[in-house]
Amino acid sequence: MSDFIWCHGPQCHTYETQDRIRGSKGSKVLRTRKVKQTEWNRNSFYSKFCSNGCYNDFANKYAEQVIRIAPRTTPLETPIDIREETRQDWNGHDYTIKQIDKLSNVG
Repeated sequence: MSDFIWCHGPQCHTYETQDRIRGSKGSKVLRTRKVKQTEWNRNSFYSKFCSNGCYNDFANKYAEQVIRIAPRTTPLETPIDIREETRQDWNGHDYTIKQIDKLSNVG
């Protein structure tokens, strides 16, 4: 298996940067970048895209198709408990804040 794959950004080959220029005089092209596959990026979008710009281009172009794979028809909820906690500021004055404690999902 190769240590590189081609960037999946739909516009990657159109960006005018020096590292994308390929070919000999008279037949030059702008080419999609290669993305090095490493242990660091193996399970992230960084393994498929050469930059955040290319990732954003892909997400904007294909977002509707991706959402159709697993549409959300109901909201997600996390059960919580709210408690008030009294603290002191740097001047020694008491103030109250609300702390949110997540409860384990029962279901």
